[in-house]
Amino acid sequence: MKIELVNENKNVDIDNNKSLYDFLKEYKTDYKKYLGIKVNNKLRELVNADFCENDKVEFLDITDRDGHRIYVRTLSLIYIKACKDVFKNIDVEIKHSLNKGLYTELEFKQPVNNTKLESIKKRMKEIIDAQRPVNTVFLDIDEAEKIFLGQGMKDKAELLKYWTKDKIRVYELDGYYDTFYGYLAPNTGYIDKFDLRLFYPGIILNFPTKESNFELPEYIEQKKLYKVFKEAEEWGEIMDVGYVGVLNKKIVNNTINDMIRINEALHEKKIAYIADEIAGDKNIKIVLIAGPSSSGKTTFAQRLSIQLRVNGKKTYALSLDDYFVDRYLTPKDENGAYDFETIDALDLDLFNEQLLSLMTCETVKLPVYNFKLGKREYTREPVTLTKDHIIIIEGIHGLNDKLTKQIPQINKFKIYISALTQLNIDNHNRISTSDLRLLRRIVRDNTHRGNDALKTMELWDNVVRGTERFIFPYQENADAIFNSALVYELCVLKKYAEPLINGIEKNSKFYPERQRLLKFLSYFKSIEDESAIASTSILREFIGGSCFE
Repeated sequence: MKIELVNENKNVDIDNNKSLYDFLKEYKTDYKKYLGIKVNNKLRELVNADFCENDKVEFLDITDRDGHRIYVRTLSLIYIKACKDVFKNIDVEIKHSLNKGLYTELEFKQPVNNTKLESIKKRMKEIIDAQRPVNTVFLDIDEAEKIFLGQGMKDKAELLKYWTKDKIRVYELDGYYDTFYGYLAPNTGYIDKFDLRLFYPGIILNFPTKESNFELPEYIEQKKLYKVFKEAEEWGEIMDVGYVGVLNKKIVNNTINDMIRINEALHEKKIAYIADEIAGDKNIKIVLIAGPSSSGKTTFAQRLSIQLRVNGKKTYALSLDDYFVDRYLTPKDENGAYDFETIDALDLDLFNEQLLSLMTCETVKLPVYNFKLGKREYTREPVTLTKDHIIIIEGIHGLNDKLTKQIPQINKFKIYISALTQLNIDNHNRISTSDLRLLRRIVRDNTHRGNDALKTMELWDNVVRGTERFIFPYQENADAIFNSALVYELCVLKKYAEPLINGIEKNSKFYPERQRLLKFLSYFKSIEDESAIASTSILREFIGGSCFE
């Protein structure tokens, strides 16, 4: 039987009685670097993938996005199992991304110390060196619930109550059973690089990343970001929801609207607190807001402006887009195309000069950038601000001091905004903030721009690259961080996003991503009644109905 190896662009013969996994082990001496497989563009589990004559087969290593996810999930299983082996079935929570890794906590009454950390690391290495098989089993829901409750996993048992299929895929490692949102590697020996680091009161689990050329990344501490995640966790406790199963229960029991109102009130209180801090310092004249795409910057800026006016301040919004240099002066990227995202695409000298003039109440003729002609024009009326005015600037470079290099630090207040979800699927499956923002953007691009999901996904990688270059390195420079995630929003986004994602065809390179996102959304029950969602909500920026449109 012939198959086409997409990686090598050639056809090979394979014995009908052999699996693709067996073929790989014979065909490649370095077969352990391959973590997953695509058959005819569909992501499959490496061990159990079936095939037919002339199928297109692609083996995935860690450099592939899905291969990397398989690596991290498998490493997570090893980490959880090692913790349970060392500390007698202690529960482990994989909470969120932090410090170039995953922040985790163990159910100790006291913080983890170096002795405990080294014990876990030693056990992980033993499990990896033993090359223990990671077995896939499909269990009836009742049987899976019994196993999970026996292992003390109430979060997983609660989620099963809303599972729509008769069986569920479960992974088994040396008698321990767990579920993961996606496939795992065939055995523990496929993991070769990891590290553990103390981060009070828990542990950071580090793994190879794309940004570090798939080596272990340089450790970067993110204390401010951790505080925001901790605040999000406290909000989850106030709303009595930390996992998807509990959220689904509130929808089924018709208690979700009360939680929506509490969540929105927490947002408003946080925005008011930031506004109070700004208004309380008479030196602050400029507020800079930055955050990744689909973090809700536009609505946040409007709501912050209202709260500043409540404090007796006047606000003036200044657009960075009007300060692009003339098109022919725009820097070019490595491919020779104009790079509009780099900070050097802006006329920083003019921008700073006019900011200083506005701050001192001088009359200023501000530019308007003509994108068709690729140059600035001066067509608007001159602007004069008062001493009570605060200038609000929203843009990707807001946290980079190079943007406002001539403005004294005492006059600036920098805000980082992102959707840092406090909700996880269960203790061992976190919800990626990038996935939440992608789903927001898919819905917004369709609602407001008429784009389909395919168009959004085609642009998404460049959006993420821009975020990693121009925003993430500066997020700890922020004076305040606002978490725009709403604990209930995926249950609202689901009904908008699912039909759009379903429109991606099987021959698209984004088909595996289509399947992954649909699987992810299947964990959530839909919120059909949107009456409790205020017109000022950040979510309205994406689904429509915002009073700021």
